[in-house]
Amino acid sequence: MRDVVIIGSGCAGLTAAIYSARANLKPLVIRGIEAGGQLTLTTLVENFPGFPKGVQGPELIELMQKQASVFGAEYKDGHVTRVDLSRRPFVLEAEGETIETRTLIIASGASARLLGLDSERKLLGHGVSTCATCDGYFYRGKEVVVVGGGDTAAEDALFLTRYADQVNIVHRRDQLRASKIMQDRLFRNPKVKFLWNSLVSDVLDVERGEVTGIKLKDANTGDETIKNCHGVFIGIGHSPNTSLFRGQLEMNETGYLITHDGSRTNVPGAFAAGDVQDHIYRQAITAAGSGCMAAIDAERFLEAEH
Repeated sequence: MRDVVIIGSGCAGLTAAIYSARANLKPLVIRGIEAGGQLTLTTLVENFPGFPKGVQGPELIELMQKQASVFGAEYKDGHVTRVDLSRRPFVLEAEGETIETRTLIIASGASARLLGLDSERKLLGHGVSTCATCDGYFYRGKEVVVVGGGDTAAEDALFLTRYADQVNIVHRRDQLRASKIMQDRLFRNPKVKFLWNSLVSDVLDVERGEVTGIKLKDANTGDETIKNCHGVFIGIGHSPNTSLFRGQLEMNETGYLITHDGSRTNVPGAFAAGDVQDHIYRQAITAAGSGCMAAIDAERFLEAEH
């Protein structure tokens, strides 16, 4: 029987592990499919407090893991395949093992939607990004591409105009899906150019280990052209990793867990932190903060029971 089980090992899950371990709750962290979360897909992180020269994303995750281990956190590789929140203790199945826990902290994050290209995956963190807020600063005075036509792409493109000399929006249709106000801002910005009826068929150059351009396919004719650029931002949204909890926990229309009074879900004893419940900020520091909240909420919940 566990007092605390944490699903997810990104900033939210590991911060929750640090706090709950220091409270002598001996948390078990189930790392998940994407162990370490989205920070493991990035290179230099310059906006996490305490690192004036920046820190590599994987290094930051490793430091957090070690810190939680010092206080007694335990880790289990793999992912959870079943969760029963209908009674307490909660029952989880992970890698063939059944685990019972008095409280559960869900920090399973959200996965960025990608185009599905092999080159895109290989160049993640090396010119391909899913977070304009995180990586825009690195493209001062350069030319970048944003893929997408909704509000996510529009927000990313407008943010990138603060740094890049030119921002090209690649969209498979001849008009955007973004809200009217976002479209108006894009059309008024002289740094924003549009590549209509276009699909990204490849990202160049994997052999060089950096982005040098993209291969574009005309959605009408099938003709292919090369567009030179220094960075590619995928702005087609995120999908919260919440399929395990459908029918058990309250979610919004896009699948993000709904929390109230801090990190509490609609099921007493179940808490949520990080990108699994935050579709607005999606930053390492906000995920860490909500992980802290979830651990404190879980600790107080257990104290009240005793």
